[in-house]
Amino acid sequence: MLKINRATVLDATHTLKPSPLALIAPDMHEVDQVITQRLNSGVPLVGQVSRYIISAGGKRLRPALLLFVCGALGFKGTQRFTLAAVVEFIHTATLLHDDVVDESSMRRGNATANETFGNPASVLVGDFLYSRAFQMMVDAQNMRIMEILADATNIIAEGEVMQLMNMHNAALDEAGYLHVIRSKTAKLFEASARVGAILAGADQQTESLCADYGQALGTAFQVIDDVLDYTGDVAVMGKNLGDDLREGKTTLPLIAAMQRGTDAERQLIQSAIETGRIDLIDEVVSIVKSTGALEVARQAASDEARRAIAAAQQLPDNEHTQCLIQLAAQLLERQS
Repeated sequence: MLKINRATVLDATHTLKPSPLALIAPDMHEVDQVITQRLNSGVPLVGQVSRYIISAGGKRLRPALLLFVCGALGFKGTQRFTLAAVVEFIHTATLLHDDVVDESSMRRGNATANETFGNPASVLVGDFLYSRAFQMMVDAQNMRIMEILADATNIIAEGEVMQLMNMHNAALDEAGYLHVIRSKTAKLFEASARVGAILAGADQQTESLCADYGQALGTAFQVIDDVLDYTGDVAVMGKNLGDDLREGKTTLPLIAAMQRGTDAERQLIQSAIETGRIDLIDEVVSIVKSTGALEVARQAASDEARRAIAAAQQLPDNEHTQCLIQLAAQLLERQS
């Protein structure tokens, strides 16, 4: 088992390798081959829209997580490539649907699929990717894996609905916020790690450790994403700053700012959330920064990253496990 000081890992990330993803680059190439093969359709627009969003970039963290866990636990079967592609298809389908619901125009520095092809095509191709993912799950012939991924897909959908219900709801508290992001975002991270453990034939304790790692990593990822909506560089992030405010999303930086600010500051943020007034973004950002709300949110992300590292430290000591630790540590330096 690993014996690494958690604070050292988090406080000295500059000593780590630039990207832990380099270790699984050959595996990701195999996943890309599966993705390319399974995007084939007799309907040209399906492949066109699918390839547009999948080729637009992104870190592919969810399939990468599955591959890292497989490596950490010694599983080398080719099923890992198929199921990593399944995870990416599920994630991509949620992106297509999210951008329609959120009326987003930019993702990863490019025009969104709905901006390019229209809302109907984006929704329907998202449906295609969901159904193709489930076809591929059946090919795996593992009922336990099908159960995990089917349940995760259902919970993600519930998370999307919860987020929709909370749009422009300035009364959402931290517990409600965490419930939404653990359903909407962290659940697929958790499922990806758990599937890797199941493929490797891990015992229940190890499977639970992998799932805990995935949930913690996914939660930290989303909290940092919400911080970047108020601090990031548009050119680096590849999306419009203030999108969360425009959409009426009550994220952790805003919750913390309302808790720590004056009555006037709280009322201004509340008004901005309830109306989606993007013209108030400069004032909101100023309040978020002056109240220390960003530090509160970053600390929450740090706590989750430490929880992920603590879980990974109990896995076998090898290169893949070290990369899981690096992944959590470097998440706190994320800029896009």
